[in-house]
Amino acid sequence: METFSHTEPTSSFNNRYSRQMQLANFGEAAQQKLSKASVLVVGAGGLGVPVLQYLTGMGVGKIGIIDHDVISSTNLHRQVLYNESEVGQSKAAVAAAKLQGLNRDVSFQVYNEAIIPQNALPIIQKYDVVIDATDNFSARYLLNDACVILNKPLVYGAVQQYEGHVSVFNYRGGPTYRCLYPTAPVAGEIPDCNTAGVLGVVPGIVGCQQALQAIKVITGVGQTLSGYLQIFDFLQDEQYKIKLKAKPANRQLTTLQPSYEAVVCNTVAPLSVEELYDWYEAGKIFKLIDVREANEFADEHLKGAVSMPLMQFKPADITLQTDIPVVTFCQKGARSNKAAQMLQAYYPTATIYSVIGGMEYWQDEFDDEYIVTSEVLPGEKLGGTL
Repeated sequence: METFSHTEPTSSFNNRYSRQMQLANFGEAAQQKLSKASVLVVGAGGLGVPVLQYLTGMGVGKIGIIDHDVISSTNLHRQVLYNESEVGQSKAAVAAAKLQGLNRDVSFQVYNEAIIPQNALPIIQKYDVVIDATDNFSARYLLNDACVILNKPLVYGAVQQYEGHVSVFNYRGGPTYRCLYPTAPVAGEIPDCNTAGVLGVVPGIVGCQQALQAIKVITGVGQTLSGYLQIFDFLQDEQYKIKLKAKPANRQLTTLQPSYEAVVCNTVAPLSVEELYDWYEAGKIFKLIDVREANEFADEHLKGAVSMPLMQFKPADITLQTDIPVVTFCQKGARSNKAAQMLQAYYPTATIYSVIGGMEYWQDEFDDEYIVTSEVLPGEKLGGTL
């Protein structure tokens, strides 16, 4: 854990923030509330970067940054706080160092670690407001539960391709995240930005909305989105709000779960990459269905595979031969397991496998063996018929 200290507000305090202090209903009183407030930003990626930049610029007194990830070149199109020379460095540490240069009135606390049940409560209890800038359901449910237990407002944001969601949970008796989504989806059911893609500007807009909600919570200026889910359709340039209903039972939490990993029901047989390799070597007859997105498949796929992205996956459209085993395959194993479950439910007598670890494990073990590249549309045949 690293601390970046700040100086006391300088004589230029009023000058620095004069443009927002001139606003009706804001003024010096609201600015002083910001300078005395503490905000924990969980995630320093696509959502977290604009949140951090604007909270720092606007003068929030203390900001905690928690992120165990390092900067990747694939982050740079949307995480515009970072640059090419910083690839491989800690996101949280780089962000804090740069933001300190933006505003020396702000102090930063860096947590170069993941948010987990063991550290969530001790960290969150130090802050007035928590901002969820994560990209996975495990963290979202953990943050929700911890904020309910500690009675902390939680500013929520999420991005899915061209769509964005924003809300404020657990604020003044309002709904919690579990009032919107009682339980997590099955792992792999909803792709993350690594698989579904993300337009660089979209998390920037959503992150700015999160920063605005946090400012409203801190200062009391304006109406927050507590009790509503704001949905942005950036492709059609439309937005609308859904009214949420608070469910008192969701506020009765007293302890965190031991684990918040997404639960996957393993009703299909697992297949290791080593076993699959042996099948190739032995010339075994099997059907391989790659359920990654079409662009992932086009980049690289295993010999003989058929592309059927999970988001368009329909078991009823697939004809199986009961004497030939079917193998589902993806990047890490989650989506293939979901597809295999769907197939097994539709074809209960078929022999269906899901490859553990997917393409990542395959390349770790066998590099590029049996890997081919080709621009293939979803459903196009590569190695026989289904």
